Amino acid sequence: MKKISNYLMAGTLVLSLTLSAGAFYKANAATNDIAQSAQPVDLTYAAKKALPAVVHIKYVQNAKTQTIDVQTNPFDDFFFGDPFGFFGNPNQGQGGTRKQKVQTPKKEATGSGVIISSDGYIVTNNHVVNGADELTVTLEDNREFNAKIIGTDPTTDLALIKIDAKNLPTLPIGDSDKIQVGEWVIAVGNPFGLNNTVTAGIVSAKARSIGANGIESFIQTDAAINPGNSGGALVNTKGELIGINAMIYSQTGSYAGYGFAIPTAIMNKVVDDLKQYGTVQRAYLGIRGGDLLDYVNSLKEQNKDVPDFGTNTGIYVDTVEDNSAASAAGLKKGDVIIGIDDQKVTKMAELQEQVNNKRPGDKATIVWMRDKKKMSKTVTLKNQQGNTRVVKTADLNVLGAKVFPVSEALKKQLNISYGLQVKDVKSGAFKDGGISDGFIILTANDKPMKSISDLQDAVKEASTSKNPVLFITGMWPTGKTDYKAIKVGNEE
Repeated sequence: MKKISNYLMAGTLVLSLTLSAGAFYKANAATNDIAQSAQPVDLTYAAKKALPAVVHIKYVQNAKTQTIDVQTNPFDDFFFGDPFGFFGNPNQGQGGTRKQKVQTPKKEATGSGVIISSDGYIVTNNHVVNGADELTVTLEDNREFNAKIIGTDPTTDLALIKIDAKNLPTLPIGDSDKIQVGEWVIAVGNPFGLNNTVTAGIVSAKARSIGANGIESFIQTDAAINPGNSGGALVNTKGELIGINAMIYSQTGSYAGYGFAIPTAIMNKVVDDLKQYGTVQRAYLGIRGGDLLDYVNSLKEQNKDVPDFGTNTGIYVDTVEDNSAASAAGLKKGDVIIGIDDQKVTKMAELQEQVNNKRPGDKATIVWMRDKKKMSKTVTLKNQQGNTRVVKTADLNVLGAKVFPVSEALKKQLNISYGLQVKDVKSGAFKDGGISDGFIILTANDKPMKSISDLQDAVKEASTSKNPVLFITGMWPTGKTDYKAIKVGNEE
C-alpha cells in the first residue's frame, strides 16, 4: 500500500508538473502572440508591388472664347449720349446689356491613376479627368504617354483611360469585401510630379456613406489621402489593390484623419461595363429610403412612437417606384430590407454596393421585415428606364444632322449671344422630333447650348437617364421661338 501510495503521489506530482508545464507553454505562446501582434507591420512588400503601377496624370483644359452678356452703366454716355431721354430711353435709365467676348483661362490640374492591365488600361477618378482636352500620363520610370478616355461614371466617381503601351507593371486586384476594420493598408499616389508617395494607416470603417450624392459604399481609412492622390491606390499588406482613393473629409480642405476609397467590388463592375458598353449598365431596385436607425432617431426627435419593426438594423422603405423590381417584389412603405442574395444588409450603403454589382436583367432575392415577419422574393432587376435592355451612351450621330455655332451675323440679326444651328437633317432623332434645317438650338434640358460639346454632353446624359429625352428650346431664322422634345435613347 505504501508503494502504491508513493506511486500515486509520484503520478500526481508528474501530472501536476505536466499541467503546469502545459499552462506555462500556453501562457508563453499567448504572450508571444501578443508580442507578435504588437510588432510593427512590414509594408515594404506592399509598397514595392504598388509603386510601379501608380501613375501621375496631368489634366489640361485649353482656353476657350465665349460670348457673354455684360451689364452696361446707364451713365456711361451721360455727356455724349441722350441722358435725359429726349430721343427715347429704351432702358428706362437702368442701363442695358452688350455682347462681349471673353477668354477662359487655360486650366491645369494633376491626379493619380492605377494601371490594371499590362496593355495600358488605367483606373482613376472621374473628377481627375472630367472636362479634359488633354491627358498626359507619366509612369514611375518617367516615360510619358498621351491618354484617351474610354469611359467615365460620375455616379461612382470612376473613370477608365488608356495609353498606347505594352508590358506595363500592374497591381493585382484584391477582394475588397474581405478586408476587415483594423487591417493595415497603404495609400499610394503620384501627386504634383513628385514621384510616388506612400502613406500608411488602417481600415477605419467599411460601407461608409458621407452624402456625396452617388453610389456610396466607401472604405474609410486614416491613411493620408492628400490633394493630387485622388485616383491612386489603396493597397493591403499582400500588395493587392482594394480601393481607388477618392477624397478626404475635411472642413479646411487639408487632410484631417479621414480618407475614403472606392472599393474594388464596385470598381470591377464599372470597369467591365465601360470597356464593353462605354457606359455603366446600372441596375435599380426602385426604392427610396434610408438607414432604419436614422429613421428611428428622427421619430424620437419628433416625440413620435417608434413601431416594433422586428429588427434594429436595415433599410427603411419610404417610397416604392412604379414598374420597378421593388414593386414587383411587393415591397411597401414601412418595410425594412435586411438582406439581398444571402447577404445581410444593415444600412443603405451596403444595399447600394450589392445592387451596383448587378446588371439589368440579373436576378436578386430581397429579404425584408413587415409587421415583425420575415418575407422574401426573387425579382428581376431593371435599368433606370424601366426595362432590362442594354443602354448605350448616345452621341451626336443619333440626331441625324450636323450642328454648327450660329454665325455672328445671325446672332446680331436675332439678338442672341449663342446657339447651335441645325443643318443637313436626315433620318434620325431631329427629323422624328420635327426639327429641320435652319433651326437654332438655344437650350437642351435647361442648359445653354454654347458649343457643340455642350450638346454632346446633353445627349450623352439624357440617353442614359430615366427619361431619355432632350427638351429643346430654340428659334427659327425668322425669329419665331419653338419647343421640341427629342428622344435620344439608344437601346438594344
